[in-house]
Amino acid sequence: MDSVKSITPQHWMTHPSTTKIMTALGEGNAMFVGGCVRNALLGIDVTDIDIATKHHPQEVMQILKGAGVKTIPTGIDHGTVTAVIDKQPFEITTLRKDVATDGRRAVVAFTDDWKQDAQRRDFTMNTLLADAKGRIYDPTGHGVRDLEKRTIVFVGDAEQRIQEDILRILRFFRFHAMYASGEPEDKALKACAKYADKIDTLSKERITQEFLKIVSVDNPVDILRIMFDNNVLKEFGFEDVSLETLGYLCTFQNNYNLTFVASRIFALAGFSLKNVDAMQGLLLLPKVFKKDIQAIDAVLKLPDLSNEHAVKVAIYKHGRLATAQSLMIELATDRVMNGYAPKAIGIIQNWDIPNFPVSGDDLIAKGIPKGPELGKELDILENQWIDNGFK
Repeated sequence: MDSVKSITPQHWMTHPSTTKIMTALGEGNAMFVGGCVRNALLGIDVTDIDIATKHHPQEVMQILKGAGVKTIPTGIDHGTVTAVIDKQPFEITTLRKDVATDGRRAVVAFTDDWKQDAQRRDFTMNTLLADAKGRIYDPTGHGVRDLEKRTIVFVGDAEQRIQEDILRILRFFRFHAMYASGEPEDKALKACAKYADKIDTLSKERITQEFLKIVSVDNPVDILRIMFDNNVLKEFGFEDVSLETLGYLCTFQNNYNLTFVASRIFALAGFSLKNVDAMQGLLLLPKVFKKDIQAIDAVLKLPDLSNEHAVKVAIYKHGRLATAQSLMIELATDRVMNGYAPKAIGIIQNWDIPNFPVSGDDLIAKGIPKGPELGKELDILENQWIDNGFK
């Protein structure tokens, strides 16, 4: 297989740890693959380094052990070994071909054919390979072209790729949101729509992982609208939910460097806790998400955040994060003026939250007996203290 172009080897390619692994595996027997190559060509930072190799997993572990490199058999049945040097992981996977698939998982066999391995991958841009010298290889013959056009194209037949793994539907929309320009490829979109009703056969964990990545892009509104129009996760297109409001929220979050996915989920649910609960028919939202959403909901039920005291009350009762995100939502829904936001954010970030200076012991010393009456009196005093500007 001949290279199709070259790039100047990047720092992650020439780092001593990377060089140690690639040298041990041997030139011609291992190449960088997938996301790291794609990002390098797009000029995006590379954080995860994936390597494809002709060596079988046990051989990889033996070779790297001889080179003094720690390995972990993270997915050895599917050919994957993780090498770790100075806390930097390298995922190394043996070239494979699919023997059988059921839409959720695959039975694979190992191969030494780079092109055959590429045929089992999802999108052409993810099949691209690079050697340690920066030479780029395109085993499908279309990966570089599609990447340059910023088009997400399935390898081979889109329907076949999706039937092999239904999760590829969600991955298609995530990749389109992250890397593509223009409209989705028509054949791919039709294939996704055709098999969208199979998404609920996937585990909640897999659906959640992809969906949260979609919602995390700078502004997910356009891709969500395309998904809902094609019956992909149509269950989340709640009646009277405004994607336009979600778009405004994302814009304000980006402008104030306060991006937070949980509040986007809440907006997508129409700021309804009931709808958030309904989402969990398909999603497995982290407990911290639900806790944060409940806190945001509590702040939104306060009168407003349009003055300094109101902001301090929200912070005191529900925390800085929930108050900041509620402010973003109030901006998105025109409940407060944009010009007020910098002052409110300054309060949220810098105000020293006071401690209520009265305790139950203080009241007992004044002759109030222990019991419900004591708690009621404490609540009355705390509310008076809050209403008096925390004095």
